[in-house]
Amino acid sequence: MPKVLVFGTGSLGTCYAWALANAVGQDNVTAICRSNYEFASRNGFTIHSNLWGDNLHFQPRIARSVAEAVQQLASDAQPFFDFVVVAAKAVPTDPSIAELIGPAIAKGKTAIVLLQNGIGIEDEYAQLYPESPLLSTVAYFPATQVSPGVVHHREVETLHVGTYPATAPARHKEVALEFVELLGKGGATAKLHDDIQRKRWGKLLVNSSWNPVCALTRLRDREFIEASLSLDLGAEDKWGDGVRFIKDVMLEIAAVAQAYGYSDVDEGMVDFQIGRAVVRDLPGVQPSMLGDAFDSKTMEVDAIVGNVVRLARKKGLAVPMLRTIYILANGLSESFARKKLQS
Repeated sequence: MPKVLVFGTGSLGTCYAWALANAVGQDNVTAICRSNYEFASRNGFTIHSNLWGDNLHFQPRIARSVAEAVQQLASDAQPFFDFVVVAAKAVPTDPSIAELIGPAIAKGKTAIVLLQNGIGIEDEYAQLYPESPLLSTVAYFPATQVSPGVVHHREVETLHVGTYPATAPARHKEVALEFVELLGKGGATAKLHDDIQRKRWGKLLVNSSWNPVCALTRLRDREFIEASLSLDLGAEDKWGDGVRFIKDVMLEIAAVAQAYGYSDVDEGMVDFQIGRAVVRDLPGVQPSMLGDAFDSKTMEVDAIVGNVVRLARKKGLAVPMLRTIYILANGLSESFARKKLQS
């Protein structure tokens, strides 16, 4: 059976660790835990899902570090991992996450799976591990870790998977298919794509707009819309100036996507994403950055917003609204980091 290391066991990492444990057996899955280590090592994990079922309990191997996880494999017949799934948030660390997983990467044998948000996050992994298959993913998976080792998951669940780059060797394409099939065997929904970046840009329309705006305003998406209905700044539709603002930001993101060859990330797709938000019941969705802001945690500002601004600059595109949001959201995230240093 393939052996899997999951680096990052928040809500997303826990749920896909469960699916992979169903496919390969929980003894072949190792979860790296930090804040939830004590609980998970004693009790494992429990998922309550509207889609998969309630009280789903599993207990994979638990390790505090990648080095410890590798050491646990020393006595196994196969002393290396087939897949390292990176499910930690894409925030700057020293050493970087790409460097931290190094001890678990067997040259030419271990595939790396990036279960993270953002754009332009793959390059460091590709440079450090050029012979390893590198799989990039886009998750649609509303889940929350409500306490250490306990995750609540709502009804949507799809993971889009593709190689990085899209022109990867045939063997890497085969590994991507193997990973998709493992998830299917484990009860999850995974779809294979020739070019996963198209899906990344499509999700960025939502992530790079709603995430920082909700974090900066401390409002969920539908609350933000409601709060701006009476501003009377000249919006032409009934949803008001907040929706017009979000649409303008999304159109800047779409323009960057189109500059990189993804012409179908257009105003039609923007309108579709806007339409999803305006029909939600109050209070609406709480994006991950808003949750981080409430908890005074470092946010994924660079991966989700800053990299779009930098990619726009490379193409000579002006994105003034997104640039402003990036500067403000980066300042908010920095305030949390400074507060931790002072405490």
